[in-house]
Formats: sequence, C-alpha cells, structure tokens
Amino acid sequence: MIDRADRPKTAFLGAVEGSRRALEALCDAGHVPDLVLTIPAEAAARHSDYADLAEVARKHDVPVFETKDINDTATLAELRDLAPDLILVIGWSQIAKADFRAVPRLGTVGFHPAPLPRLRGRAAIPWTILAGLQETAATLFWIDEGCDSGDILIQGAFPVEARETARSLYDKQIETLCRILPEALDRIAAGDDIRTRQDGAQASYCARRTAEDGRIDWTLTAADVDRLIRAVGEPYPGAFTDHAKGRLWIDSARVHDGPPGYIGMPGQLQEVGDTLIVNCAGFSAIEVIGWRGELPARHTVMGR
Repeated sequence: MIDRADRPKTAFLGAVEGSRRALEALCDAGHVPDLVLTIPAEAAARHSDYADLAEVARKHDVPVFETKDINDTATLAELRDLAPDLILVIGWSQIAKADFRAVPRLGTVGFHPAPLPRLRGRAAIPWTILAGLQETAATLFWIDEGCDSGDILIQGAFPVEARETARSLYDKQIETLCRILPEALDRIAAGDDIRTRQDGAQASYCARRTAEDGRIDWTLTAADVDRLIRAVGEPYPGAFTDHAKGRLWIDSARVHDGPPGYIGMPGQLQEVGDTLIVNCAGFSAIEVIGWRGELPARHTVMGR
C-alpha cells in the first residue's frame, strides 16, 4: 500500500448510492480523501438514488462540506483552502466549470457508467438497456469543458445480460467502479500520467430522461414494453400506466410466452391473479409480476 505522504491530496465529491460505495472502496484501499463534498440532506430529492456520505466520512475522520452548487464562491473557497492535487467527481449532476477545474493540481476525474466515447450524456444506464447493447463499461475520465469528452483514465468493460435491469446494471457499474478507482489512484500516486484521448468520431450522446419517460406506451410490442420496465426501474423512478382509478407502477414483468392467447386492445388488462396479463401491440402481451397501486377492473384499457 502506498504511504499516506506519497498519495495525492484528494477531495471526493458525490451524493448517490454509487458515490457512497466508491468512497468506502477508496477508504478500504487506503486512499482516504482529505475532504468529502456532498449535498445537504434537504436537497436529497435531487437524486432518486441519494445516499448520505457523512457517515462514511466520519468513520474515517474526513471533514465534510455540504454544498448545493459546486461552482459557487463558498465551495470554491473551501477547495482552494484545501489545495488538492486531485478532485474525484463520483455521482454529481452539475457541470464542473472552469474555476472549479482549475483548483486541483493534477486535474478533476469523473465517472461515467458507459463505454466512452459512446453514450456520453445523461441516463446512460437506462439507455444502455433500451438500446439493446451487449457490452458496456465503467469509465473514469479527466473532466474537461465538454460533455464527458475528456481523456480516459481507465475503463472496465463487462457484458450486458439479456434480462438486465436498471438495478442489476447499476450494481455492475458500481462494482466495476469500486475495482478500478483504487487502481487508478495507485497509478496516479506512483506518478503515472494515464490519459487516452477519446475518438470523437465514435461518440454518441444520450438524451436527458425524466420520470415521465417511464410512462408505458401499450401500442409498443410486448418485448419493447418489457425492455422499458427493466430499463427505468429501481433505483430510478420506474415504469407506470394510468387508469380511471389512479396510477399503476409496474416493477417487473416478462413477455407472455406462446401464441396470441389474449385478443384485445393495447393496454387492456386481460387477467388478474398472482400475475397480470396486459395486451400490447400485435396481439402480444406481457405478464406483470411485480406492481404497486390500485388495480382497475379486468378488461379495463389502461394508458388511454
């Protein structure tokens, strides 16, 4: 393990479940940061996967600075007072502006749950599933003025399974991050300058997603509806459909096997029991396994 005096002075910035797990992995590997920056608890609604980092920081005697804006005067003053060699931005929704990036001596490192330069931008985990990718990667990169465009520090690739969910893919991303982040800091502490320029010609960009994008369009095929349900579930807001009695959240489902056995309108609730059968386009159907909310009557057409 590299001696504390030889490690770069580091500030760690984050606010989500993945941030907490990465911070724990760093501390366990001997890379305890010198400062943790996170959002105050009253701003937790900003992230569906919010996690409190203060408990981990206190365990390792690391001071905590709370901020809602990493680019404001108070935050920049706190960082300049620390004079870090490195800032790690792991799970934060704001852009690191030029004044922020100018603080650390070595640079600012970000995490992106995608195989950069592919899938730059927002909501990379849901889009990975929706796009039907068969492989992805966790990427640490040097943050620059662009959108996830900085030089790559390190990547860890892994396959995307056929029945991947947002939760399973999120966990794989964070498990990979927890493996590659201490390795990257070991190499930085050893004096390695790890930078691989991204090929901009290979770049693709993910559009921002909101909770409303979890609304199910029953005129899609059962396979497409199933894919949406898997892509937007926990730790994200989830997939839903509305009916006269309210909103039904669908947490898990599968394509109904066999030839068309249910003839009806897209969105029509055909069977109600231990599972639900709902019609989709082309007389296909999904079998709903997990749901929340009040069920409408059988044969109700949902989503109208």
